[in-house]
Amino acid sequence: MSLSILNNTSSLQAQTALNNTTNNLSTSLQRLSTGLKINSGADGPAAFVISQEQSAQIAGLNTAINNTNEAVSVVQVGEGALNQVSSLLTQVRSLALDSANTGVDDANALAANQAQISNALDTINRIATNTQFGSKALLDGSAGFNAVSNSNISGLNSTSATALSSYTLDVTQNAQAGQVSVAASAPAAGAVLDNNTALAQNENLTFNGTTTVALTAGETNTQVVASINAQTSQTGVVASLDPSATGNGNLVLTAQTFGQNFTVQSDTAATGGATGASTGIGTTLLSTSAGAGGEIVQAGQNFTGTLIGPPLAGGGNSTTALTGNGAVVSVKSGLANGLAFTIGANPTNSSVSDASVNGATITTSNGTLQFQIGANEGQTASLAIAKTTTDALGTNVANDQFSSLAQINVTTASGANDAIKVIDAAISQVANQNASLGAFQTNTLQSNAANLQSTLTNTTSAEAVITNTDFASEISNYTQLQTQLQAGSTVLSNANQTTSLISTLLQRA
Repeated sequence: MSLSILNNTSSLQAQTALNNTTNNLSTSLQRLSTGLKINSGADGPAAFVISQEQSAQIAGLNTAINNTNEAVSVVQVGEGALNQVSSLLTQVRSLALDSANTGVDDANALAANQAQISNALDTINRIATNTQFGSKALLDGSAGFNAVSNSNISGLNSTSATALSSYTLDVTQNAQAGQVSVAASAPAAGAVLDNNTALAQNENLTFNGTTTVALTAGETNTQVVASINAQTSQTGVVASLDPSATGNGNLVLTAQTFGQNFTVQSDTAATGGATGASTGIGTTLLSTSAGAGGEIVQAGQNFTGTLIGPPLAGGGNSTTALTGNGAVVSVKSGLANGLAFTIGANPTNSSVSDASVNGATITTSNGTLQFQIGANEGQTASLAIAKTTTDALGTNVANDQFSSLAQINVTTASGANDAIKVIDAAISQVANQNASLGAFQTNTLQSNAANLQSTLTNTTSAEAVITNTDFASEISNYTQLQTQLQAGSTVLSNANQTTSLISTLLQRA
């Protein structure tokens, strides 16, 4: 190697080595100060990409755990409110059972029970309306599968199986309750049973071949109605007076529910003469199932019709044939599967269902609560909470005079007994809803939270392997680099002295 004053190669080489050592020492200091061995893409492109993805995943897992815990809080709020509703329903059931004990309770006691029941039902409605998590209502129906109608239809319910659409109701046959109207007189004598002319003798009416209602001589038409209605819970028949007839009204017997038929027979002939007034039913068996004719005004029949749904891909609209249990309709197949509703009574004739529902629309919607319980898109869980107001509880109970819990009235024996069936259905609904919330909390949310916590632990550990500084190794490396820096500085200083040797030689020349 020749001496030159133009290029000091040794110095350049020493500078390069010293610069590399300085850069490496800076990187080592950064790793020791941050605790991370991957601080930028320059520290390892592939490792940097993986670390960024895992950091995002860890942040997502933490958020998902928080989301899940918040969802548990939502469910617990709903469960607490449902527990209160369940407690109120138990009280209402006890009151209905007490009211069914008409052998002890008088009219004042029954009225007091009804007043207490009405107050409890108002409280249930208040709980259902006011239960919220933040500003989100939970029990008013907005957090579940909903169905609404523009007509005289109640008890509307839909499920996750019901296609979200608008349906049109095409009525084929209105529901009817079997009905008999008798000329309440003794024809031969012309004696009219009214509030002035009473039964001339004791008379026994047998309903459905099993239940006998004993009438006492001297009863007026109003008292006869009261005697028959006192046993409605056993006969399934309600007595009334036709106000359009003379003599304070003819006796009208109507099945308690739509679609129901009955038979009635008296042990007293419907003839007058010396016997005077009778109910006019006579000894011939009257059966509403035989259809109209004579004193049979109408036979009991179920509602039938068609539910016209959304358009089909091949043209036309989906259709579902409907056959009710009386006026109670439950759809078991087709796009409307899971839809249930009750046709209301005709406003002017409660023994038939409302014909105006023909052409009515029923619209379904989905307001279920959706929770983001995972760290990635689409990792969600949905929860439907059914409407818990009294008009949505105890609905669609077959062969019952009340279409929902909101309508129950226990001031009569038949009302009390039918109320018990409706209340039992409501208790079952609330219990099932509460069980569903509990299962969702335990099996979906809490299990998910435990899994997320485990995944977070493992993901954090995996990221640490890639990104965290190994301090034992790095301190050793840092010490080595410090030694190299000191040595490099000394070497560079010596290399820079090389050119001074040439100056010394020139002085001696």
